[in-house]
Amino acid sequence: MVLALIWPLLVLLLHDDIGSWPLLLMGAALLAWRMPQARYLAVTAAILLLTLGALGYTELGMRAYPVAVNAIMLAIFLSSLWRGMPVIERLARLREPELSAAGVRYTRNVTWAWCGFFMFNGAIACWTALYADLATWTLYNGAISYGLIGIMFIGEWLLRHRMRSRLS
Repeated sequence: MVLALIWPLLVLLLHDDIGSWPLLLMGAALLAWRMPQARYLAVTAAILLLTLGALGYTELGMRAYPVAVNAIMLAIFLSSLWRGMPVIERLARLREPELSAAGVRYTRNVTWAWCGFFMFNGAIACWTALYADLATWTLYNGAISYGLIGIMFIGEWLLRHRMRSRLS
């Protein structure tokens, strides 16, 4: 898990010394290994990254790791809206098993919001992989995107508590 979090920093620190191919191989292995809840998607994404490398786009394959993570998370959250229980509802029911109808609607909307976030974040990660220098790619994917995730969590938490206090 820690390796996944510091992946962009590792790339920045190691790229000049070991090159794109070893980092691409490590990133693909990390991607396939770290997402057991979506093993098929993760392995498919890892193969796609390796395919980019095999086609001569090794650095792009290495940099596309955050794009793949966002795509996998989008697929998980989006698919949960159509089959089974939405991801956020599952998480909410861990704490509150008897979720009200309003709570179910709210968690569905939060799941949609996370889908939008993964699309937005993945698009910026893609732009940085294609067009930004390595330092900018690292800054966005290794710091700014985590800050945005934190803002999403805090914003949702504040909104949820505000809504609960209105209902009380």
